[in-house]
Amino acid sequence: MYVVLGANGRAGGETARALIESGNLVRVVLRRPEQAGKWTKLGADVAIGSIEDVPSLAAALRDAAGAFLLSPPPASGDPYSRAREVGHALAEAVRQAGLPKVVALSSIGAQHDRGTGVIATLNSLEKHLEGAAPATIFLRPGYFVETWGEMAPAVIAGGVLPTFLEPLQKIPMVSTIDVGRAAARLLKDEFSGKRIVELRGPQDWSANDVAAAFSRVLDRTVEIAFVPSEIRASLLAQEGVPPEVATALLGMYDGIASGRVEHEQGTEQRRGSVSLAEAVERIVRRMESE
Repeated sequence: MYVVLGANGRAGGETARALIESGNLVRVVLRRPEQAGKWTKLGADVAIGSIEDVPSLAAALRDAAGAFLLSPPPASGDPYSRAREVGHALAEAVRQAGLPKVVALSSIGAQHDRGTGVIATLNSLEKHLEGAAPATIFLRPGYFVETWGEMAPAVIAGGVLPTFLEPLQKIPMVSTIDVGRAAARLLKDEFSGKRIVELRGPQDWSANDVAAAFSRVLDRTVEIAFVPSEIRASLLAQEGVPPEVATALLGMYDGIASGRVEHEQGTEQRRGSVSLAEAVERIVRRMESE
């Protein structure tokens, strides 16, 4: 049996589904009992707990062959302090459970402890989890294509794709479908010690490529609206993003623009198979069905 954290999120959900579809027993760890229905229908076992509650998390991990672990995106407070707390709690739960194998969600660029904004929180997560289990893989995907779903309402309504990314800069991107498939495969690998696996889509893409994919799916022109750095903080404030979280997010985009969010020499390199058009089409279809 494999345990999956964050099953109601993008990467965790895709990992749980990939494991279930390949015939594995899965336990998802959820915060609230009312979230359990869709997972029990899929045949998953459900444990109720949280990252902050080490005993309940250790109980959920006990007797598992491996687990997919992650640190939830910061919503408030100091993201870096929160990352240290989460990393410590996860590592302690892994040790208490005697978990033999971990696949932990990280990010391309997590080799740096600064200069990458919120991605640096994953550097902290990796440091805490290293050595907590006999076998640990840090799965470092690129920028999630599904993140563009946050801009989909503006695209569908007005044919405009706002972005903090330089329109022509091709960067590592990947669909969370590929992330889930990769995590599921890695959990079943036999190995010991630490591995770092970086994951990109079939090729690197730019914001312009994303706009072109939306254009093809919607069958109409979609224009890029590049947001200059000097007005980004005020836009995030208008969206209700707390200042400390906004600073961390903007630091990530600065790190991407500077080329700091890139692969680390000596790591395993993998590419997924889900095309940009396929991932964007799924984003649009989900928007249209809601």
